[in-house]
Amino acid sequence: HVQLVESGGGWVQAGGSLRLSCAASGLTFSYYDMNWFRQAPGKEREFVARISQSGGTTTYADSVKGRFTISRDNAKNTVYLQMNNLKPDDTAVYYCNAGSSRTGAYLYWGQGTQVTVSS
Repeated sequence: HVQLVESGGGWVQAGGSLRLSCAASGLTFSYYDMNWFRQAPGKEREFVARISQSGGTTTYADSVKGRFTISRDNAKNTVYLQMNNLKPDDTAVYYCNAGSSRTGAYLYWGQGTQVTVSS
């Protein structure tokens, strides 16, 4: 069965950096666009970043543009989210997602990893 396992979350002071990883198994990783979402307490889950199957195209939410970088290694079945200049508003549970490049549907989800940014 499909598994997406996030890691790399933790606590960091404002202005710091974290790198999230998401290891995928049970699917042909290179067939899927990969996404990162996040959900802060009391808020809805929101889109953070997307990367195409080959890694050639990336898309970011305005709130993270210029600070976050999504990348992938298809040989390792892993997608990454490099987060720099973190702000307290970035505090959330971050979720990895595998999506259909054809329909845009968000198909598979990880369990999430907590990121806490203190001021």
